[in-house]
Amino acid sequence: MTFSTHDQNLFKLRLERSRRDLFDMLEALYGRHPSYSDVRARLEAAMLEAWEDRPDDLKWLDMKRDLEPDWFQRPDMVGYVFYIDQFAGDLNGVLGKLDYLEEMGVTYVHLMPCLKPRPGDSDGGYSVMDYRQINPKYGTMEDFERVAAALRARGMSLCIDLVLNHTAREHAWAEAARKGDTDKQAYFHIFEDRALPDQYEKTLTEVFPEHAPGNYTFDDTLQKWVWTTFNTHQWDLNWANPEVFLEIAEVMLYLANKGVDVLRLDAVAFMWKRMGTRCQSEPEVHMILQALRAVCRIACPAVIHLEEAIVGPEEMLPYLGRGAHDGKEGNLAYHNSLMVQFWSALATRDTSLMTHVLRTHFPTLLRNATYATYIRCHDDIGWAITDQDAAEVGATGHGHRAFLRDFYTGDFPGSFARGTLFGVNEQTGDSRICGSFASLTGLETALESGDKIAIQRSVDRILLGHALIASFGGIPLIYMGDEIAMLNDSGYLKDPEKAHDSRWIHRPKMDWNRVSSAKADGSETAEALVFQGTRTIMSRRKATPELHTGHPTHIIDTPEPGLFALTHEAPTGALLCLFNFTENWTSVPGEWALTHGVRDLHDALSDNPVALKNGNIALAPYARVWLR
Repeated sequence: MTFSTHDQNLFKLRLERSRRDLFDMLEALYGRHPSYSDVRARLEAAMLEAWEDRPDDLKWLDMKRDLEPDWFQRPDMVGYVFYIDQFAGDLNGVLGKLDYLEEMGVTYVHLMPCLKPRPGDSDGGYSVMDYRQINPKYGTMEDFERVAAALRARGMSLCIDLVLNHTAREHAWAEAARKGDTDKQAYFHIFEDRALPDQYEKTLTEVFPEHAPGNYTFDDTLQKWVWTTFNTHQWDLNWANPEVFLEIAEVMLYLANKGVDVLRLDAVAFMWKRMGTRCQSEPEVHMILQALRAVCRIACPAVIHLEEAIVGPEEMLPYLGRGAHDGKEGNLAYHNSLMVQFWSALATRDTSLMTHVLRTHFPTLLRNATYATYIRCHDDIGWAITDQDAAEVGATGHGHRAFLRDFYTGDFPGSFARGTLFGVNEQTGDSRICGSFASLTGLETALESGDKIAIQRSVDRILLGHALIASFGGIPLIYMGDEIAMLNDSGYLKDPEKAHDSRWIHRPKMDWNRVSSAKADGSETAEALVFQGTRTIMSRRKATPELHTGHPTHIIDTPEPGLFALTHEAPTGALLCLFNFTENWTSVPGEWALTHGVRDLHDALSDNPVALKNGNIALAPYARVWLR
């Protein structure tokens, strides 16, 4: 490929644009490291080479997104998340399902871990042994490029996972380290004895206390201890070594040139280690992430970063840029608190905690960034509710978390949910919950009883959740099968590689027979109601410009404790999004809506006018309305 003068000049301009964002961070992180000057020179060369090798159509996409930097903040963004094998068998199978995704209105496709994992238990694919190869059971890198190109042709952006905290112990770097390569040993945290690990352990937490207790593993080959935060087969990378930064930067550029639009940077909170701390969300983490984003802005600016940090609000927001990193770090981060508060309010039929948390801890506007909003994902639900926030609404943190645990396992009297425990901490009593969206909202229980009203209530709860994430602000992510109300699947217990991990209960294979049932003309099944309802919600989202995330969002008080409301402050007028979290009919005064900017009582979600009855807006059980 000829490297034109135009391309050379464009690279220089982009390098200058982001030079300080990149090199100020690297200087602070690695300036005193003996190899820093060499690594810096090699990084510049790697970025230039990646730009030279970048396909022409991707260079045009770079230009388009440079000119339209809000492309990912627009209301036409709708995400869909799936495991390739569970959804379509392999990458070639995905090509045959693109019409379905288009029918759903999807413009953002997240292929769950697809890089080559270690054999056997791979933590669902997050134990990667080769960043430059595709999992062979899914296909080849050539197959991957074909899928990326096909998605791009339909206006769909491709997201994949890039694990930053660790590699599989079978990765070439770890294999070299085990064979005595001291340079590669410096890529990891390796200790001669337990002296330092025991000091670190005093302040560390356990991620998987049930099946992977502790944070260190003794390696029989090395006869040394290795830092393994998540699993014994996942070796934590030493990000204090600039060679690690360079290696990962080169991997990012390689994947970008294969057609990736969004890099989901996994387990970022754990990347920097400091004695006496939890070794989570240390300041250096944000410096690294800003630098990595700058690398992409220079050599592949069409690519954005989704930073996976499932932490509390104060810890999460810096991943979208705060202080010196404002507007320069992640473009997307999961709104874990919105997900947690949805489930909390659904169980209590009270939105006071939800309103308090979302109004108190989150800004009305983000710069060059937005949220990835979701109700369920491939992971568990952790009850990230602090004692302080609970106290603000008259509850105790421990008591409320225990209530949610019992409610969503179905153990609490009157619960509609059907879930299972995950990550039980015997010392604190805290635990997390697994289960499909439909089962957690009561559909499994309702179908077993044959109660038609209970089935409709569950359907409404699902559509309430999808309407919430579609209108909160950000990119709504639908997890595979939620759009057809798939239920829990305990078949994972028969697979020895999965049986220890209850998260597989909500990771079943896509039920295409259920899709056919959902799409059948005149069908009134639960899956049909959810499918058609979800399609309508996402279609109406695209027709509602007020949902652009560049507009300020305000969480407001409501006249009833079971209602949740927010407004989007658009130049053309406000959009009031109102949700009923109870199974009862209720109402709000029309004047209350008018005081919050509503002009003509038109519901943008149903695209119908809203009639007043005795001056009130009537709200059905689990109602969701977007009032203009």
